[in-house]
Amino acid sequence: MESTNIIVGLDIGTTKIAAIVGRRADHGKIEILGYGKTESIGVKRGVVSNIENTVQSIRKAVDEAEQKSNAEIKYVNVGIAGQHIKSLQHRGSLIRQNNEDEISQKDIDSLLNSMYNLNMSPGDEIIDVIPQEYIIDNEQGIRYPIGMLGNSLEANFHIIIGQTTAAKNIYKCVKKAGLEVVDLILEPIASSNAVLSEEEKEAGVVLVDIGGGTTDLAIFQDGIIRHTAVIPLGGDILTEDVKEGCSIIRKHAEELKVKFGSALANENKDEEIVAIPGLRGRPPKEISLKNLANIIQARMEEIIEHIYYEIKNSGFEKKLIAGIVLTGGGALLRHIAQLTEFMTGMDTRIGYPNEHLDKNTPDEMGSPMYATGIGLVIEGLDRFEKNQIREEKKSGSGNDEKLKKKKTTEKPKKEGSFLKKIQEFFEDDPE
Repeated sequence: MESTNIIVGLDIGTTKIAAIVGRRADHGKIEILGYGKTESIGVKRGVVSNIENTVQSIRKAVDEAEQKSNAEIKYVNVGIAGQHIKSLQHRGSLIRQNNEDEISQKDIDSLLNSMYNLNMSPGDEIIDVIPQEYIIDNEQGIRYPIGMLGNSLEANFHIIIGQTTAAKNIYKCVKKAGLEVVDLILEPIASSNAVLSEEEKEAGVVLVDIGGGTTDLAIFQDGIIRHTAVIPLGGDILTEDVKEGCSIIRKHAEELKVKFGSALANENKDEEIVAIPGLRGRPPKEISLKNLANIIQARMEEIIEHIYYEIKNSGFEKKLIAGIVLTGGGALLRHIAQLTEFMTGMDTRIGYPNEHLDKNTPDEMGSPMYATGIGLVIEGLDRFEKNQIREEKKSGSGNDEKLKKKKTTEKPKKEGSFLKKIQEFFEDDPE
């Protein structure tokens, strides 16, 4: 299969690792060519805790995706999350040498690259720099400065920071699985591409991706990303609570949560009982669904309190007309939207990634569970296409051979970029 326009998203999560192969179909939709999913056994709270186990899981998911898509997978866009992720706002400025010349992409790249030189705490690195708006000669609110005239070019940036070691471990796992990392993409940004509409981003919206180990959050307003955060609690902690509260094994706790779990205890009647098989000939254990929902609701309320704290902390609480969109595997929990609405007073809906998918996509891929993986494909395609246009402008032609060569690094413009530093680290020290 021709590989020039095929993008692979690799979602390395706490409960699952998913590899999704996609390309741009007609009408701008995403066509899913194949996908692979396997249990994640080397990741805790979004951070790699066992290299070998993670490598095996990645290989398994990628092999399955290769078979289904009939495409050889070499380059992947990898999602990065985990409780070490932080974000901050920063304003950068550039005094232009010649104000008679129009502002070019080169000026913007130069300003963007300078942000990678900010001083960080030891062990932290800048993962991504996202321009929010530009200011030309004190004229604010400019989104597209190319072609304008001006003496000084400033920009407000949303800067995402992560721990170097956590990212290096992800990179190492992907390399050991025989793959090349095209880009490290922040998972809440990927998920937002899959489930949010442009209108919602314009009106003001909170994207909450409830995964197995972490809950990722991204706030948009006026079409601009305003705040990102990672809460170190997710679906796994609900399973642990059910296991402890009902005195059952983890496997049964997970099945109970998925099949019968509810975020609102009042929605269950006292007489609703489910029986769990006993261990080694012991009699079955009876569990009240109301008791199960009480355990889940208590922990879910804690997670929602953390989410609401981040919303208030962002300063945009009163400007989020579109409310909250819940996605990720945790969003499949029954009555979760009602509990979120009740606790925050904000409109809440469940976000499904099927809006951007081609009509021939398997139904399974429309689940919120795959929002991050599909978002990584969408973001990867966007970045690849932008880069393709840039290369064509530079060279005046866009032959396939150049595009294939260029797929190893889709963002050569960022000289000090995080991914480039990691690549150089592993080139200097292969082990």
